[in-house]
Amino acid sequence: MAKKSIAVLDANVLFPASLRDILLDAAEIDLYRLCWSWMILAEMSRNLILQQKVTEAGSQRLLSRMQDIFPEAMITENYAPLIASMTNHPKDRHVLAAAVAKGASIIVTFNIRDFPATALAPYGIVTQTPDEFLLSLYALYPREVPMLIRTQAQTLRNPPKTPLEVLATLAQHAPTFTARVRQDGDW
Repeated sequence: MAKKSIAVLDANVLFPASLRDILLDAAEIDLYRLCWSWMILAEMSRNLILQQKVTEAGSQRLLSRMQDIFPEAMITENYAPLIASMTNHPKDRHVLAAAVAKGASIIVTFNIRDFPATALAPYGIVTQTPDEFLLSLYALYPREVPMLIRTQAQTLRNPPKTPLEVLATLAQHAPTFTARVRQDGDW
């Protein structure tokens, strides 16, 4: 059995609900191992509240649920001392430090510019956009990934959505992935 990739999810990929849902669902069925830090979750929560996507109470419920479902995702290794030695963009040094501490091979982020290859190479880490990451999961798990989309559609109630509507929403954040899945699938 192949070793599962360990991916740090940056706060910006946890912000959009449709993207967060598929990334978390993929981890829940063990397509990869996800991880995050308190700083990443705090940034996600703060931005959800600032953008009025959820209330503070709603954000706390979301964080609690995420931590309950993925207790192993929290990076408990002492990564804070590593932050100062990271050479990527200062605002995202905590993300790279968390990835290094956890032994992650991937950082999933929209902010690729903040993680230059020269800062990542010493640690054997790469960045991928959510689109790239989902495409790689789909290449590895061509049956499981479409099932995630179907399952997500079945669980949505307010408002209900078809699998094609789930894909249409997700296309805002992962257009190449959704086009490929739509093309390959029997929707």
